[in-house]
Amino acid sequence: MSTADLWLVVGLGNPGPGYAANRHNIGQMVTAELAERMRAAFRSHKTNARVAEGRIVPGGPRFVVANPNTYMNVSGGPVNGLLKFYGLTPERLIVVHDELDIPFDTLKLKQGGGHGGHNGLRDIIAATGSPDFLRVRAGIGRPPGRMQAADFVLQNFSAEERKTLPNVIVDAADAVELIATDGLTAAQLKVHTAS
Repeated sequence: MSTADLWLVVGLGNPGPGYAANRHNIGQMVTAELAERMRAAFRSHKTNARVAEGRIVPGGPRFVVANPNTYMNVSGGPVNGLLKFYGLTPERLIVVHDELDIPFDTLKLKQGGGHGGHNGLRDIIAATGSPDFLRVRAGIGRPPGRMQAADFVLQNFSAEERKTLPNVIVDAADAVELIATDGLTAAQLKVHTAS
């Protein structure tokens, strides 16, 4: 099986229904949207992740969409396992994650760079030995007042945010598709101009 048109898309988050609506889990909300577009169900994978595979558009790129079964801070093991299993390099990996330093309802796309204090990214960089993967960064904004960031990311989106959240998820899934079909630069031009 050729990997020429194959992309691994990982949604970061914490496992279990108690975390499902948290700000920290927006990455997995996006992977759910992508799986729905592929009309593919998530299934257990031996890399300690759940995966859905398919194409969104006939003849378009193939996607392996994955959610690690581990907690956010130890996402690296499953992600590295998936790259090895599918014979992919980090350059074919798109990680979708929450980002405190970007306002809510804003997306930023990039390749490489540091982890910016994001423990999920830190663990992926450590496990894969490379920061060169692509990132779809979904802004969640800074915590209000003196609230700790660690507490803020584990809260559910506010009622006001939930009105816009479905659009954010759709836009982030569109961004993943754009990266795979048109390349990062074209995707950045479109996404960053829109926000």
